[in-house]
Amino acid sequence: MVSSTSRTLSAETCAVPTTCTLPSDSLIASDSAPVGLDRDEARFGPASAARTVLLAPPPARAVFENREAHARSPAHEVALDCLTAGVDGADPEGATRDALAVDDGHLDVTTIETTGLDLAAFDRVLVLGGGKAAPGVVRAIDARLGDRIDDGLIVVPEDDPRVGESIGAVALEAGGHPVPTPRGVTATEKLLGMAEAADERTLVLTVVTGGASALLAAPAGDLSVGDLRRSTRALLDAGADIEEINAVRKHTSQVKGGRLASTAAPATVLTLALSDVVGDPPSVIGSGPTVPDETTYADALAVLTRHGIDVPTVKSHLDAGESGEHPETPGADGSLPDAPTHVVAGARTAIDAAAAVAEEQGYEPCVLSSRVRGEATAAAPTHVAVAEEAAAAGDPVDPPAVLLSGGEATVDVHGEGKGGPNTEFALAAALSLAGRADDAGDDLVVGAVDTDGRDGATDAAGALIDAGTVTDRSAARDALDRNDSLGFLDGRNAALRTGPTGTNVNDLRVLVVPGRR
Repeated sequence: MVSSTSRTLSAETCAVPTTCTLPSDSLIASDSAPVGLDRDEARFGPASAARTVLLAPPPARAVFENREAHARSPAHEVALDCLTAGVDGADPEGATRDALAVDDGHLDVTTIETTGLDLAAFDRVLVLGGGKAAPGVVRAIDARLGDRIDDGLIVVPEDDPRVGESIGAVALEAGGHPVPTPRGVTATEKLLGMAEAADERTLVLTVVTGGASALLAAPAGDLSVGDLRRSTRALLDAGADIEEINAVRKHTSQVKGGRLASTAAPATVLTLALSDVVGDPPSVIGSGPTVPDETTYADALAVLTRHGIDVPTVKSHLDAGESGEHPETPGADGSLPDAPTHVVAGARTAIDAAAAVAEEQGYEPCVLSSRVRGEATAAAPTHVAVAEEAAAAGDPVDPPAVLLSGGEATVDVHGEGKGGPNTEFALAAALSLAGRADDAGDDLVVGAVDTDGRDGATDAAGALIDAGTVTDRSAARDALDRNDSLGFLDGRNAALRTGPTGTNVNDLRVLVVPGRR
């Protein structure tokens, strides 16, 4: 039923030749920095009573509000063009369409490598999964397979206006983000029921994108959704990294850490993923519902101990699992049925699309890294220093140039202000550039956005700044101390807003260096 030249674990698409590509870890600020500034609890509302068919939803698109006000110079225009191209280039529908081909009853899924499926071997085709960008992936699947799809369900955020609609045979149900909600549990249990009913002549196409870890919520054992909410919130506030958070999530869930693939056995399972994590590891994207899990109950307990997390019901469940009362997650020991994963787009996809536009406009693109992680306020001065070196000495690239990076910057939350990793990055960069008149860097323009259009728990995507954004350094430092970067930048008309973009491949940063000083 399945033929494969090999099975893809990640893909970098749309490669753009650049004069300068620095080592991918060259701008890592910290491996142990907190996950983010996402503080708001997800809203719990009534389930939609009616379902309508979604005929022509929009593709991913970055349309910046008040673009004219932000485009104050050619360098500002270039920055906005690159950010727009990056978001549009990571459109999940387009990327998935490019990866799928159906010819004479045969489905080929190609990213770096190809998995082939003879559709005649299946009586039923299901589409299951979730995430903030899942609808775009499903639109592409529906465009390729159409009425071959018999049923399906994806879980999307509760504030997604498409909740209650359908894409072909695939229903869109509501879940919670960044923490699970009862609606998400109801939707996920329905999804698991569909997976459990699959047999050896069923093809399950699984869709996993950023946000799926919270949206696909099915508490294991005697745990409740409240237990999952408390543990998730405690881990986020304690600054646990994504691998640590996922170790706990996988061992408190019926769906994560390969359990969805186990539930669907003996069906054939193939996963299409849009990556929002550094390096695109399938086991981390959405907590790997169809991927072998190498972590254990002991690892999850160690995370709670390390960060001082006290959620008694969760600890009790993990203790029972460590003592053998609960089965381990399917590991890399061959216990999980073969389930190829194809990553159709990720951070590098957005970076390469932005780089192509920079080159078209006569700027030399230089990719600093697609794997930046750690504190946003620590990463920003380093980015600015590289841009200043380019302006002063032509290293690592000769201007006019655009420096680009992606990855997952984070914020250590200690204030009550509004902001996210990208607005903190932008404000820290503006603080580094402040007061540099007639100096290298005085004409630099820096833009940073979350590609999903929502930076942290805010309504802003990020910000666009220059050397004139900060005129009062003390006020800027105070805003950063209070985690109120968005409040400060809004007051300077520097915040960027797009609304939901339909994609989610983490952060995108551009630094425009117009010329030598």
